[in-house]
This record gives sequence, structure tokens and C-alpha cells, in this order.
Amino acid sequence: MITLTFIVYLAAMLAIGVVAYRRTQNLSDYVLGGRNLGPFPSALSAGASDMSGWLLLGLPGYAMAAGFNAFWLAGGLLIGTWLNWLIVARRLRVYSYKAEDALTLPAFFEKRFEDNSHAIRVVAAFFVLVFFLFYTSSGLVAGGKLFETVFGLDYQFAVIFGAVAVISYTLFGGYLAVSWTDVIQGLLMVGALILVPVIALTQLGGIGQTFQTISDINPEFLNMFTEADGSQITLIGTLSLLGWGLGYFGQPHILARFKGISSKDAVPAARRIAVVWTGMSMLGSVLVGMFAIAYFKEGLGDTETVFMVMVDALFHPAVAGVLLAAILAAIMSTADSQLLVSSSVLAEDFYKAIVKKDATQEHLVKVGRLAVICIAVIATLLALDENSGVLSLVSYAWAGFGAAFGPALIISLYWKRMNRWGAVAGIAVGGLTVVIWKQLEGGWFDLYEIIPGVILATIAVFVVSLATKEPSASINARFDSVERELQQ
Repeated sequence: MITLTFIVYLAAMLAIGVVAYRRTQNLSDYVLGGRNLGPFPSALSAGASDMSGWLLLGLPGYAMAAGFNAFWLAGGLLIGTWLNWLIVARRLRVYSYKAEDALTLPAFFEKRFEDNSHAIRVVAAFFVLVFFLFYTSSGLVAGGKLFETVFGLDYQFAVIFGAVAVISYTLFGGYLAVSWTDVIQGLLMVGALILVPVIALTQLGGIGQTFQTISDINPEFLNMFTEADGSQITLIGTLSLLGWGLGYFGQPHILARFKGISSKDAVPAARRIAVVWTGMSMLGSVLVGMFAIAYFKEGLGDTETVFMVMVDALFHPAVAGVLLAAILAAIMSTADSQLLVSSSVLAEDFYKAIVKKDATQEHLVKVGRLAVICIAVIATLLALDENSGVLSLVSYAWAGFGAAFGPALIISLYWKRMNRWGAVAGIAVGGLTVVIWKQLEGGWFDLYEIIPGVILATIAVFVVSLATKEPSASINARFDSVERELQQ
């Protein structure tokens, strides 16, 4: 029964990809769906592509191991979601269109600062590809754990099977396929994360009895200010968990949803939908992990499998198949978005900008689809290591994007004096800080690498911009034009 559910689900996603394929005529359609999505699909697509497999594997697993501490992480992410839609979405939608209809994030930076040397584009594209390999790999690791746990498949075979499924409809339909399937996947994910904790509570005897059982096992699980071993949570630990919220401002696959929304006026409605969806999903995810402490008193070998094990224990196989498809939805919804952004970067920012400047739209779409296959193959090879953890891979890629692009993007949208050298410095310093800080340990070096990355990148943007030549009159004129449109 579970197998049949998965087959039907995959067939439905592929059918959507085929329909979208027929509506994809040029690179703008392939990368941004022709900038024609309404607030509801844009919001759910941004949320579903953001949360990925870690929402149903990594976060419940962390909650089961850490208890109430997981709410620091969830709270930081919820605040980050709201601020991203509030301060970035509307401006980026307008500015990316004004900047000669820039399709990718590296292209936006290049056109925002009229960088004919392509320095910004190449540096930005490099970091996009590096960190997306780790991010996409995390999704394929999650897929491997799903098929290994549910069907008993060999892990390596399971990873390859999941990669083929994701490639199929990303290859055909591009942004439209990704966004349409993300709506279905987003609804399925939030539904599963509401249903599983509710049913678990009925099995455990209600909320009071559940928390009493958790307290009997370890009362520290119910204290947000202590670790599971009873030690006081440190300032570094708290900041590291809250710091996840900083990552939203630099995630290319989320920012693509802001550029693809139908108009700036659709952003407020999309923001409300996105925040509600994110809040409900993360609350459900944390509660799954918390209730699992009481349900599995002896613990689990791999806490990242907790959602799958709970579904299997609580539901009839027919229902379990649908709920487990939610994990596949989470994995596919992010992996497809990451492959799409990576392929568009290779097609638009490397191939067209450097190799073949006169490439036609049809040719670029073909290059983009070929890039999907190449990137997916590399990510799959990285994911074949059975010791890989979903949350650890995501945290590294999340920090890399957040630090490399977040400060540079926000400042470029609000500060007229910023120039191209400030952008290059911010992107390079942010990305390199994450890579270097990750290799260090002890004391403040245990702080989540996104925080020093964001701080140093911000300083680099301001210092280098002020130390170099002011932007040209045409750059300032475009900035003023965006400001006027935003005030309308």
C-alpha cells in the first residue's frame, strides 16, 4: 500500500512537469515562470523550497535530542521568514525587473552595479554553486534515509532513485513545474506535521500526561535554558540557534520566489501566507520530536528517522503512505529549486556571460537542462556517504548563502552609495568567513559560522564602498527610479 502511494505521487509530480514543459518558451519562463505567479503559490513555493527534508528529518531529530531548546532554532527561523518577506521581497521584485530583468542573483548584482568586468557575477556564481552542492546533497541524503527506512532499500541505491525523481520534473518544467509542485508539497507537509502530533497525543493520553512522561524521562527536556544533560545553555549556543534566521536573506532559491511573484502589490498577502505556513510547520515539526521522547522511551538509534518511525507506528499503511510522501515532498521541493537555481547560474552567469554572449533563449534553456543533470550527479556522489547528517549539511550551506549574499543584497536594495567593489568584497568575505570559521573550534569559534560571516561581510561592504569610487549617475538614476515605484 505504501509503495503504491509513492508511485502515484511520483507520477503526479512528473505529469505536472510535462504540463509545465509545454508552457516553457524561454529562459525567463524556465527560471522565473515568466514572473506571473500569484501570492498563494509564491508563498507556499518559497516555504516548501526553504524547509526541505530537514523540516521532517533534521528538526524533529534535533527536538527529540534537545527538547525545548529546539524552539530557539524554530523561533529564529520564523522571525527570519517574516523579515525576509518584509524588507527584501517587495524591493527585490521591483529592482530585479528594473535591472534589465535580471533572472539570477549574480545577474542582479552585475546589472545593479553595471559591472561590465563580470567580477561580481563570477564571484557570486562560484559561491552559489559551491554551497548548493552541499545543500542539494543534504536533500538527497534525506531521500536515501527515507527509502532505506521505509522500504529497506540499500542506502546508495535509495539516494540514486531519489535523485532521478527530482531531476525528471526539474529538467522538464523548470520554475513552473517546481512552483506548482511546491504548492501541493507545501500543503502535504503542513498537513502531515499537524496530524502526526495530534494523533500521537491521543495515544499518549493528552498533553498533560505527555509532558509528565517527558519530565519523568528527563526534566531538562522541558527547559529552554538548559541542555539535555542539565548544563546551562550558553550565550554562544543561544545565539547560534537564533542565528539561523539570518540565513534567509541570502538563499537564492527563496529569493527567486520574490523575483517571480506577479507584482510588488502581491507581496503583503504572500508574506502573511508564508509566515502562517512556516509557523504551523515548524511548531508541528518540533512537537513531533518532543512527543517522540515520550513515545519511544528507549530512544532511537538515528533521531533523524523519528518522523518516519512515528508515522509507521501510529497509522494504517494507506495513511502512512500519504504522510511519508510528505517527506518526499519536502525533499523534492527543495532539491528541485536548488538544481534550478544552480543550472540557471551556469547558463546565465557563466555560459552566456563568458562563453557565448549571443546565445539564444532556446539554447540557454537547453544549457540549463544539461546543467541540472551535471550538478545533480555531483550532489548525488556527495550524498552517497551513509554517515552524512541532513541538519549538518543544511547548516553549512545555509550559513554560506546567508553570509555571502544576505548583507550584500540587503545593503544593495537600500544604500545608494554602495558600489560594485563593495558587493564583491561583501560576497567574498562572507563566503570565505563561513568556510574558514567552520574549520575552527573552541570558545567563540563554536559560534554558528553565519553570525561572524554576516558581521564581517557587512563591514566589508561599507568599508570597501566608501574607500572606492562612487556609483555612476546612471546607477543612481535607476536606484531613484526604484524608490519612486516603491512609493506608488
